[in-house]
Amino acid sequence: MAGHPDLEAEQAYIDRAYACLEATRAAASRMTSMVEVGRGGTEQARFERDVIWDTMLQRLKQLNLGDASLCFGRLDLETDPNEPESPPTDNGDGDGDDGRMGDTFYIGRIAVSDEKQEPVVVDWRAPVAEAFYRATGRDPMGLRRRRHFATRGRVLLGIEDELFGEGLAELDAPGTDLVGRGALMSALDEARTGRLSDIVATIQGEQDEIIRAPLPGVLVVQGGPGTGKTVVALHRAAYLLYTHRFPLEGQGVLVIGPNRLFLGYIEQVLPSLGEAGVELAVLADLVVPRVRVLGSDQGLTARIKGDLRMADVIGRAIRDRGRPLRDDLEVGYGVQTLRVTVEQSARIVREARRRYHRHNAARRYIEAELLATLARSGRDELEPAEVRERLRWELPVREALEWMWPILSPAQLLHDLFGSSALVQSAGRELSHEELEALRRPRAAHVNDVVWTTDDVPLLDEAHARLGARPAHKDEDELRTYGHIVVDEAQDLSPMQLRMISRRSLGGSMTVVGDIAQSTGAWAHNDWDEILRHLPDRRPSRRAGLTVGYRIPASLMEPAARVLAYAAPGLRPPEAVRSVGDPPRIVHSSSTVGLGGDLVDAVRDELAQVGAGNLAIVAPMSWVDHLDAVLGAAGLDHGRAPRDGLEHQVTLVPIRYAKGLELDAVVVVEPNAIVEEEAQGLRALYVALTRATKRVTILHADVLPTPLRD
Repeated sequence: MAGHPDLEAEQAYIDRAYACLEATRAAASRMTSMVEVGRGGTEQARFERDVIWDTMLQRLKQLNLGDASLCFGRLDLETDPNEPESPPTDNGDGDGDDGRMGDTFYIGRIAVSDEKQEPVVVDWRAPVAEAFYRATGRDPMGLRRRRHFATRGRVLLGIEDELFGEGLAELDAPGTDLVGRGALMSALDEARTGRLSDIVATIQGEQDEIIRAPLPGVLVVQGGPGTGKTVVALHRAAYLLYTHRFPLEGQGVLVIGPNRLFLGYIEQVLPSLGEAGVELAVLADLVVPRVRVLGSDQGLTARIKGDLRMADVIGRAIRDRGRPLRDDLEVGYGVQTLRVTVEQSARIVREARRRYHRHNAARRYIEAELLATLARSGRDELEPAEVRERLRWELPVREALEWMWPILSPAQLLHDLFGSSALVQSAGRELSHEELEALRRPRAAHVNDVVWTTDDVPLLDEAHARLGARPAHKDEDELRTYGHIVVDEAQDLSPMQLRMISRRSLGGSMTVVGDIAQSTGAWAHNDWDEILRHLPDRRPSRRAGLTVGYRIPASLMEPAARVLAYAAPGLRPPEAVRSVGDPPRIVHSSSTVGLGGDLVDAVRDELAQVGAGNLAIVAPMSWVDHLDAVLGAAGLDHGRAPRDGLEHQVTLVPIRYAKGLELDAVVVVEPNAIVEEEAQGLRALYVALTRATKRVTILHADVLPTPLRD
């Protein structure tokens, strides 16, 4: 790639593109300084100033690329064969040149224009840029040349050209279907940083088809490890915001990840693409009103909390909280006694159920009818408004209302339900005795003291949907919906979790990505049909597959594929494009103290091989505390996921947090324990073996699982 005759001219063009970017950034900064946002003026004037200020700040964020390269390629369309092929340059006449000279377009991270508003760099999401990712020898899409730039910041390091037309036979040769192979391989060989990087400069054809797929409906993307499904989904979010700025900017785009470690890992991708307005969340972030969530349930408890039958359980639990009085209510009113009978209270409750779909919305009706019934029970004709004013805060009336129809938050409802044998048995009449016991837990002194699990989250959300907003907390209890939702690692989501996500979809537009082969949770699914039946179906769903493995070398994929053949016999692993690399190193430990020094030696050996690259120690859940102590005693600087993210060069990662990550090297500790402890043990081992881009060491004292034995 280096030594290209056009290197100097293309560097000059890139320098000019950066100069135009700096000028645009300076103009936006001047605009913000001209807008006074403060007190004074009319309400309309203040509103307009705020809008301009926010718009300029957003624009400045988009123009801030940090260390990312601005321009990474060029397209030359079919032209007159006599036309010169030299790149456009600035001849110093002050006119400037643009992102297309004749039929030439420069493709980059964001659009940049010159002082005449002529394009200098075309945004990678623009329609004309599609050929940069999709053109092939069989379908050149009007190109005669595609040029890839290898850059580091503003410096052009090399140029790679792909010729079309006369070069058709070369492009159709075996193994040449990768776009910008040199740039792609260079990017794949770079050391990992603990943050997922964008692939905007090296997007491949099958990835681009998914990124640019139409907005409406549910798009399911099945992709094995290393196929780039996560980063493709994030680029799709950026593309949809660019293409459908209205209405998505107002409606919002949401990305849902499996855990906070994963969110920290992907958080830089969208800002690097100029999109800072996308919301990243785990499901616990979406619960309203907010509660404390930590940890997860296991076994039968996790399974039953994800079961769709829990929607009916919660519905009956709410119905059970609307009930007639146990005894007649009698309240003194001057010299007489006002009364509501049990039968009258039952009629009020029945009517409230008929009129209102949400529990909390009916509370005012219950209160009004109870007080009106009290007023009608007087000997003389009483004024209902006066009775209401005098009695509504009387203790017997408040107690009656709380019994008949309490205002409930989701947390209050579930806290009462799971803490009462009578309530859980009444609401869970369809559940077995074992399932009911799995739901039970001791009551806390106060509902605010309860720490909920991730498996409680969809139940809290179901309760919120059925209870509705509390009368005095409508803003706090408002449910946010989104114009498009991206769901990653969807293969493990329970029916109740999928139902929660669907509730937040404004129009049924979703991108759902995952790998059935990596289904490892309590609700591991065997196919996408099981998942789709719980998602919006306003339009027919579409499916796409990522079949090429870019990250994992064939040498590391081969043993992982043997595990997959046992774990999911009907599924095929992705086809690796990288053939270099050593097979996994299998180290048998004879240590009697939990691997001890053998682990430390393995980590140091791997660090010597990967240099500045990062390393994960993927371990069974039961081993994590012990291994943490071993590493600390040896003086090895390391982090522990999810607490420390991937900020350290060495990170101890419990197997349940490994999914979705990519690292330079991985030490897989005691694979047989992973298989025995996890609900989908062999699939969990498949996950562990497919996290590394360069090196894997398998460290064991116990017998190896069958697929890994020679």
